[in-house]
Amino acid sequence: MEPSGSTTTSSSSNHTLNSTGGGCSWEVSDKVRLCRFLCYGSEGSVYTTREEGHVSTEGTGALLSMLQEGQGAEVVEEIKTFTQDGRAVRLGPSLFALALCSQHSELKTRQAAFKALKEVCQDPAHLFSVIQYKKELKESMKCGIWGRALRKAVSDWYNKQDAMSLAAAVTKCKQRQGWSHQDVLRLAHTKPANEPIALISKYVTKGWKDVQAAYTDKENSEEVVKVLSYLKVVEKVKHSCDETEVISLIEEHKLEREQLLTDHLKSKQVWRALLKEMPLQSVLRILGRMTSNKILEQGSSETQALCDRLQSETALKKAQIHPFSILLASEKYKRGQSHQGKTKWEPDRNILKAMDSAFYKSFMNVEPVGKRFVVAIDVSPSLSSVIPGASINTVVAAAAIAMIPGGGTDCTLPITWATENEKSVDVFIVLTNNPLWIFTANPVESLKKHRQKSGASSKIVICGLTSIGHAISETEDRGLLSICGFDLGAFTVIRNLAQDLI
Repeated sequence: MEPSGSTTTSSSSNHTLNSTGGGCSWEVSDKVRLCRFLCYGSEGSVYTTREEGHVSTEGTGALLSMLQEGQGAEVVEEIKTFTQDGRAVRLGPSLFALALCSQHSELKTRQAAFKALKEVCQDPAHLFSVIQYKKELKESMKCGIWGRALRKAVSDWYNKQDAMSLAAAVTKCKQRQGWSHQDVLRLAHTKPANEPIALISKYVTKGWKDVQAAYTDKENSEEVVKVLSYLKVVEKVKHSCDETEVISLIEEHKLEREQLLTDHLKSKQVWRALLKEMPLQSVLRILGRMTSNKILEQGSSETQALCDRLQSETALKKAQIHPFSILLASEKYKRGQSHQGKTKWEPDRNILKAMDSAFYKSFMNVEPVGKRFVVAIDVSPSLSSVIPGASINTVVAAAAIAMIPGGGTDCTLPITWATENEKSVDVFIVLTNNPLWIFTANPVESLKKHRQKSGASSKIVICGLTSIGHAISETEDRGLLSICGFDLGAFTVIRNLAQDLI
């Protein structure tokens, strides 16, 4: 899609852009560093597909600087945007940043953070993470945790939930990060806003017997009856040893595996019942194990039902699965064994065929960025490895149909080609094994030259597909990013860069 030549300022962008390329500031500001941190957990220009470990105040200089300068409300708005609009590769950094804001000395910042808790924390696991981060920050910031503001924010989190959704949430995610619903409700001194929430609160803090005693002989509202019936089913399945009964309850009430006992999950028939309504993304993660354990067998009705779901445009649209997710799952399944080789299976060709179909159909879930891209693929002999932890060949990841023998790798060549051939490019993407090669020119200088000649606000992403952390050194030009490895999150990083969001 060709962009217009006029100057534009987007409210969702961090920068003012114009068609001259030279009129755009390429300085790496504190806001850019903050947005990088919220996106992938680092303020630097390198995204690594390996988890960075536990988030802490180390490496949050820009975040702390903005808070110190009184920009806390703006920080909270960015946190909300990154978590709600799918811009964050990992939610940990945003949850940590929210916890940090909620303990800042400025009142307006704290108020904004607590007000945003319900919007940012979409499920109990997120809520527990924020509380745990606050606990860890307590000593270093010399402030308390369970003050009036947090108690109110946590109480609001529970009270503003739909009752049936909350009942499902507290029975699926009972505890995380050392926190449980019982702990949190007790410490928050939560006063339920209505009777259905009061019922759920009593169930969590007192248990099922107290709920029965309080509600069995009472005239209850329709909503209370619904919640009561649902919790009764959850309790019934927890105490059932009858496989047929468990399967019936799963199918009738759409129970999920988190609500079952470990012993239930030893049954093939129970797993077959769970697979019927299990989200496709979750199914893709356990395909190998399901095949290995003969839960999915060649020619079975369960396998056929799964293949139909994988090829259903309606199901793919509902699941919002990215094509690369399907490609990764397909390559992993095709290998016939787990990463460490402990679990082995014979890949079902019908499932592979269905996944191939799903890969192409799922492109409807990818929203166009509206930018001009040049994708440069390294054709040197080095491009023949497997991406660490991804079970996928770098050639496949680079979408190359064959490896062509060539010379060395020079990541500036696509920029030089575009400049010499008068091609205006918004984003260059270079796919290679490892970007630490000798360049014929400095990448940043080559990029600046292309901007000046083409008038485009050009950027470059250098993907070292097998790199484990080594990248081109940090620059003060926000238009250059390095990616070490490659995963689904890399698409989010590239998209954010292309749209001036990081």
